Parts: sequence; C-alpha cells; structure tokens
Amino acid sequence: MASSKSITETIQDLWDLLVSYARQETLDPLRNIGRYLAFGVGGMVVITLGVFLLGLSGLRALQTQTGDIFTGFWSWVPYLIISLVLGALVALSISRIGRGGVGTQRSTPSQKGIK
Repeated sequence: MASSKSITETIQDLWDLLVSYARQETLDPLRNIGRYLAFGVGGMVVITLGVFLLGLSGLRALQTQTGDIFTGFWSWVPYLIISLVLGALVALSISRIGRGGVGTQRSTPSQKGIK
C-alpha cells in the first residue's frame, strides 16, 4: 500500500530522523566525554598537588631528621633521592597510560575463547 503522506511530510520526517540521529551519535557522546575529562583533570590536579607536597615534606625530613649525614658536601643528596623517587612515580604513571580506553575492561583469556 502506498503511504498517504505528502512529499513535504516525508522530507520533514527524514529531516527529524537525521537531526535526532546526529544528536544521539555526536552530542550525547561528547557530553559524556566532557564529564569524564572534567573529573579526570580535577583528579589529576589534586593528585599532582598531593604528590608534590609529599615530595617537599620528604625532602625536608631528609634535610632535618638525618643529623649530620647530609651536611656540607653531601647536602645535594636529599634532592637526588627525592628526584629519583618522583621520577619513578612519573615513570610508573606513564607506563600505565594506554592500558584501556573509556569504559573498556581488560579481557581475560577465557573471554577471548582461549583455554
């Protein structure tokens, strides 16, 4: 049976379908990614500030609580120790980047069908 809609109604329906599809497939995912990025950046700022302050407190503890070990010529050693520790934390963080995307889970061999 032929539909009783006119050409203008059909075109209007197609336009509405196209607009709703574009909104569903572009705008909604962008909003979700924006929310994900906002929480990620906020968490990054808080964690970075905390690690920085812990590094400063560790440096201060090495300079004041170790007696005469790090005085004179050896006064640069606490800076080296803290730099190495913070560098190791940065290396660990960088090694964890890219281990999955947004909403992905690691697959186990049983999920892949491998026994």
